[in-house]
Amino acid sequence: MEIRNKAKQIIERVMAQIQTTPNALKPDIVDAVSKLNKIDKDSKMKATIGVFGRTGVGKSSLINAVLGEKYLLPSSYMSACTSVITQVEANLSDSNYTAEIEFFSKEEWEIEIVSSEKNEDRDNLITEIIKEKIIALYGADAGKKTLKELKKVDKYIEINNVLSTGKMTISNQNLSDITCAVAQYIKDDESNPGGWYWPLVKSVTIKTPNCRELLEHIVLVDIPGTGDCNKIRDDLWRSKLKHCSSVWIVSDINRAVSDKDPWEILEHCIQDLGGGGECKHINFICTKTDQINSRGYLANEQLDEQMTGPKDLKTKRILHRNSRAKEAVKRKLKNAGSRDSKERFITDVFTVSSEAFLDPENPVLEATETEIPKLRDVLKNLNKNINRKLTRDYVNEAKGVLSLIQGVQLDADENMTKAKVHSDLEINLHRALKELKCQFDSCYKTLEDCLSAGVEESVRSCVKTTQDMIKSARPKDNRGFHKIYRAMCERKGYYWPKAWDAPLELNTCLSKHMYDNLDEEFELIFPVDDNVKTGKSLQEHLDKFSIIQSNSDKRSLWQEHIENFIKTQEYKVKASLSRDIVEIKKEIYSSIHTTIQKKMTPGYIKAAQERGTGAMQRMEKIVTETIEQLKDQMFNEAKVKVTDMFETLKLNIMKTLESELKHSVKLSFSHAGQLKTNVSGEIQELERLSEQLSS
Repeated sequence: MEIRNKAKQIIERVMAQIQTTPNALKPDIVDAVSKLNKIDKDSKMKATIGVFGRTGVGKSSLINAVLGEKYLLPSSYMSACTSVITQVEANLSDSNYTAEIEFFSKEEWEIEIVSSEKNEDRDNLITEIIKEKIIALYGADAGKKTLKELKKVDKYIEINNVLSTGKMTISNQNLSDITCAVAQYIKDDESNPGGWYWPLVKSVTIKTPNCRELLEHIVLVDIPGTGDCNKIRDDLWRSKLKHCSSVWIVSDINRAVSDKDPWEILEHCIQDLGGGGECKHINFICTKTDQINSRGYLANEQLDEQMTGPKDLKTKRILHRNSRAKEAVKRKLKNAGSRDSKERFITDVFTVSSEAFLDPENPVLEATETEIPKLRDVLKNLNKNINRKLTRDYVNEAKGVLSLIQGVQLDADENMTKAKVHSDLEINLHRALKELKCQFDSCYKTLEDCLSAGVEESVRSCVKTTQDMIKSARPKDNRGFHKIYRAMCERKGYYWPKAWDAPLELNTCLSKHMYDNLDEEFELIFPVDDNVKTGKSLQEHLDKFSIIQSNSDKRSLWQEHIENFIKTQEYKVKASLSRDIVEIKKEIYSSIHTTIQKKMTPGYIKAAQERGTGAMQRMEKIVTETIEQLKDQMFNEAKVKVTDMFETLKLNIMKTLESELKHSVKLSFSHAGQLKTNVSGEIQELERLSEQLSS
C-alpha cells in the first residue's frame, strides 16, 4: 500500500502541474493521466477460497477463528446447519459489519411450490426437497399444504414481503446483532421448523471490518456440506467451485482418512476445480484437534503412558495425533485420483483447533499449535501477492503515461525519424498478429482432433458406459432406486442423494469420453497456472506478443519514452485479455456437458413422467433410446460448440489487440506543440518504486 500511495502522490503532482501550466497536451493524453487514480480506485481483483466439507465438521468455526471473530458465522451448536452459500469478505468502506442478502423472486419460489403440487407422486424425492423447504419456512404442519392454502397462512404476508425486497442489507457496528439477524437466512434446524428463510435466499455476503490484511483481495466462501447440496441450486454450487483459485477441504481429525465425504468431494469436483475452473491450491484441513480421548488414544496407538517431552500429557498426545494425521492424509492425497489430477494442484495439510485458538483461557494448545496462525499467513501472503501485482500494474501504467507526456515533447524536428518509427510499429503489429493467429490456429487444430476422437469413442461406447454407471450405482437390494433415478431425470441428469457419497450424474457419464480425449491437450492450451510453460499455452503466446522489437539499434530518448509507453499499453491490454481467457476457458470446457444436458433434457422429462408397476424399466428404456437416437448429433454438436467458442475467443483477442495498440501508436505520435510539462523526475521516482517492488 505504501508504494502505491507514493505512486498516486506522484500522479497527483503531475495532474496539478498539468492543470496549472499552459499546455498543448491533447485531451486524450490528459485524460490518460486523470484516469490513473480511477483505475487504482476501481481495482477489484479478488481471489476466491472455497471452504467445504460435511455438515458439522467446523467450517464456520474455522472461518471465525481465522478472522479472529468468534461469532461471525453462526456455528452448529445444535442440529442447525448451513444451507446457503455464504461469502465473507472485508468491509473496506466503514467500521460496520454488513450482511447483503439476495433473494429469489416471488415468481421463482411460487413456481417451485406449484411444480411439486402438479406431481401426483407425493413420495417423489424432488417433491420431498420442496416440502422440506416449505416446512423450514412455514412450520411442520405446512408440508402438505398447497400454494393456495399457504397464502391464507399469516406467515405468507411476511414471506411475500421478504421476496418482494429482492435484496436486503443489514449493517451494524455490533457483531452480535448482525449474527442474530443473519442466522435465520443462512441456517436450517430440522428439529425446530418454521422461520428459517434459506429456501428463499440466492446468496449471502458478509463484510467484516478490520481485516484488510487478510481479506482485502480475498473472498472466503462457506459452501454447504455435500449432504445439503440438493437444498441449494446445483448451478450455484458448481459455479462457485469454478471461481475458486484455492480450496480448503475440511474434515474432523478423527475421520480425516476414513470419512469418504472429503475424498469424494476431491474426486467428484476435480473437473470443476481444474480443467473447468482456476484452482491452483488444495489445502486439507483437519479440525477439532483439541478434542481427544487421551487414554483411548494411548491404547489404540500403543503408546507409552507418559510420553516424553516438557508438554502437558494431553497436549503431547494431541500433537502426536496431529503428526500422525498429517502423514496419513498426505499419503492418501498422494494416492488419490489420477496422476494428472494430483499434479495439477499444490496441496498441503493443516491440523487446527478453532476452539483452542479462540479460547486462550483454556490453554490445552498454544496459539501456534492450533495452526490457525498458519492459515492466517496463507491469507496474508495471498493478499500481499495480489496487492503487489495491482501495485506493479499501477506503477507500470503510470510510468507509461508519463513517458508518453515526456516523449511527445522531444525531438520536434525529427519528423522523418518519427515517420519511420511509426511505420515500423504498424508493420510490427501486423506481423505479430499474423504470428499469433498461426499459434491460435494450431491450438484450434489440436482441439478439433481431440474432440473428433472423443466424438468417435462416445458414439461407440456411450450406451454401455451409462448402463455400467447405473448398474454400479444401483443398491444391491434395489430398494428405492427408482426414486433416485426419477429425481435424477427431474433434475435433468443430476441428483445427489443425502445418504450417498457422490451424485448420480448421467450427463457427466455421457461426456466422459469427450473429456478423456480432450483433457490432456486442454490443460496444455489452458494451464491453470499462468507461469507454467507448455509450449502450447494461449497465455504463453499472448505473453510473447509485442510490437516492440528488441535489437541493438541505438534509440533516441524520444523513441525510448514512446516505446516504454507502448510496452505498458501492451501489458495492460494483455492483462485484461488474460482475465478474459480464464473466464471464457471455463465456458468452453463446460459447454460439452451443457450441450449434452440440453439435448438429453426432453428424454429426461419424458422418463420422469413414468409411474406405476415397471416404471423403473420404462424410465431406463426411454433414457437409453434417447441416447441411441441423439448420440451422433449430440456429441458432434458438443464438438462444434467448443471449436466455435474457441474461434470466437481468438477473433476477440486479435481484434482487441489490433484496435487498442493502433490507438496507442496513434496517441504516441500526437504533435504537442510547445509544452512546459517536464516529468522526467517523476519517471525516475516511479522507476525507483518499480525496483522496490521487484526486490
